[in-house]
Amino acid sequence: MMLRNILLRRKRTRRTEKVQPETPTDPYEHHFGGSTSILSDTVRESVESRAWSTSASSFSKLGSVVTSVPSGSSSLAPQKSNSFGILKRLKEPFDGRQSKLPKDRREFQNDIFACIAGYRDLYHTHASYALSSITREAISLHILNHVSKKRRRVLKNNERLSHATKNKVPIPEDVQDQGFTRPSILILLPFRSSALSWLDALMTHTPPPTYQVENLARFRREFGLPEGAVDKLATAEPGTYPPDHVETFKGNIDDSFRVGIKVTRKSLRLFSEFYASDIIIASPLGLRLSIEKEKNADFLSSIEVLVMDQTDALTMQNWEHVQYVMSQMNELPKEAHDTDFSRIKPWYLEKYAAYLRQSILLTAYETPETRSLFNTSLKNVAGKLSTKRQWPPVQVPDELEQNFIQLDCTSLKDEPDKRFAHFTTQILPAILKSAVQSANTAIFIPSSLDFIRVQNHFRKQELSFTVLSEYSSNQDISRARQAFFSGIKAFVLVSERFHFYRRYKIRGIRNLVFYGPPDHSIFYTEFLSYPFLDEDVEPADVTCKVLYSRYDWFKMERIAGTKGASQLMKQGPL
Repeated sequence: MMLRNILLRRKRTRRTEKVQPETPTDPYEHHFGGSTSILSDTVRESVESRAWSTSASSFSKLGSVVTSVPSGSSSLAPQKSNSFGILKRLKEPFDGRQSKLPKDRREFQNDIFACIAGYRDLYHTHASYALSSITREAISLHILNHVSKKRRRVLKNNERLSHATKNKVPIPEDVQDQGFTRPSILILLPFRSSALSWLDALMTHTPPPTYQVENLARFRREFGLPEGAVDKLATAEPGTYPPDHVETFKGNIDDSFRVGIKVTRKSLRLFSEFYASDIIIASPLGLRLSIEKEKNADFLSSIEVLVMDQTDALTMQNWEHVQYVMSQMNELPKEAHDTDFSRIKPWYLEKYAAYLRQSILLTAYETPETRSLFNTSLKNVAGKLSTKRQWPPVQVPDELEQNFIQLDCTSLKDEPDKRFAHFTTQILPAILKSAVQSANTAIFIPSSLDFIRVQNHFRKQELSFTVLSEYSSNQDISRARQAFFSGIKAFVLVSERFHFYRRYKIRGIRNLVFYGPPDHSIFYTEFLSYPFLDEDVEPADVTCKVLYSRYDWFKMERIAGTKGASQLMKQGPL
């Protein structure tokens, strides 16, 4: 109640305050200044009503980009330069490193800068593992530039206030330069190894001896592999594991972590207390556990830049944790935390911070979850950009017939029940009647809930089957694979999360049924290649059925290609 009263008093007095002129060409001041001009009632209403105007443009390496801007927005247009708004002390060392990169990589980094420098949201929908390092480096520069400009503004106003007090002159009123709490950057990641990669990216801009990185040894110890441990993915012969799997799972893959980083002009202080930190690096699970333990999320009240990397991997974890963190961001804090309310930017007091927060989402592919996040949770009045690409069809063995079966469903709510009904009344009975397809059949199931449902149905029907799920132990996996390969079990049920985490090759498959198309198109091609692990198997010996609905567009686009998926969607249910 006390905090709310303070906020109300500040709202009443702020209308009489003088406003310091801002530099309109500086992206930070233009977007996050105390009296930013882009946050009008008209623009906010446009965001809430989803009145976005869209336009398409093309970047040399990032490809096609769709820009969505709310009506009335005065945001800065993309600038195709890596120097746009970057402080000189950060820009010059970066230019030196960038000059050593191949031209195509320099251009890619500049495309990233062009999209994010003006503080518009970026939804990069086909982020490449091969370019992940230079992508992190570019975004890290943007992050450090943001923190440095914020800190510089605070220190400048501290000097003005100190000078006024010392010389007994009127205290300046145009010193609104802070949020409710100090953290302004949140980086959400799936694994500890990801956090280590992001720290390395930050450190490229803070090299010794100019900078000190405090507690670095502890960070590498807690976020790297235990001493003496051998990373079988990193040390395996090339080709043993798919490249994307190696990049995702090498290193420490613990998914519960959180760490604060305090940034000064000459140092990065790792493991700083959250309310003394500028940057928070965390997993959704680790952050949620912290919020629930402390019973508040005040340290997320003033986040100005959100980065979510490897979002496709986050969808394979518990997406509810991501939704929970998003729901806690930019809310009014429950406690004051020794805040000087005379320094808080007015739009924080009005609870408009979510309209200015920049979100940068990086994912290898789109899912309904990531698209929904982009459409409904990102309200940046400066606008948002999303990358687009035309997907080619995946390559499968020649002469292998793919049977795509469209599910008759017009309601997303009813889709799981309709899919289950179609599978159990149409597809499975036909398989059981076939002497060929009633054995050596693998059923790939994307959803964990659907997996449990189908497993219970198989058990109820007393069918001969075994399972490979994300909860299977190494011993369970060995027994299941052997039972299926030897023919002891006629069916094997495989969850997508099992394949995501384990990536085992499964021998003995002659018939494939995709209960739903996989999120990752590589999984589709891998399963279609498994029958040919065995000798003397011809494409004509293999059957493949894919059950899909109109709500599987993203998945089907990556499998059948953009044009092919469009044709499949138009043909309608059989």
